[in-house]
Amino acid sequence: MTTIYKIFRAAEWEAAQGSGAFAGSSDDQRDGFIHFSTAEQLAGTAARHFAGEAGLVLAEVEADLLGPALRWEPSRNGQLFPHLYGVLPLASVTRTWPLPVVDGAHKFPEGLK
Repeated sequence: MTTIYKIFRAAEWEAAQGSGAFAGSSDDQRDGFIHFSTAEQLAGTAARHFAGEAGLVLAEVEADLLGPALRWEPSRNGQLFPHLYGVLPLASVTRTWPLPVVDGAHKFPEGLK
């Protein structure tokens, strides 16, 4: 089982829950794919794209359920990041957490894999 993560703004998450799928944020749509991170990449992603932003939701996604639309491609510092070329079905989301800002940085749940 491969686990990847998506950081949502609260309004994005609420809209996705209403439809059962997520077609991407404005950044995702501009880039042509939905951006994800591994557990090791999350802190960098949050700092770079969501610095100091409150009201976020962290979603854990079962990557194996996304099929060939999920590709691992080089991005920041040559690291391979998961990119989904399609819509994210919420059935592939296994857990969510609030992603609070504590002392100026996002506090991630313990035990992410």
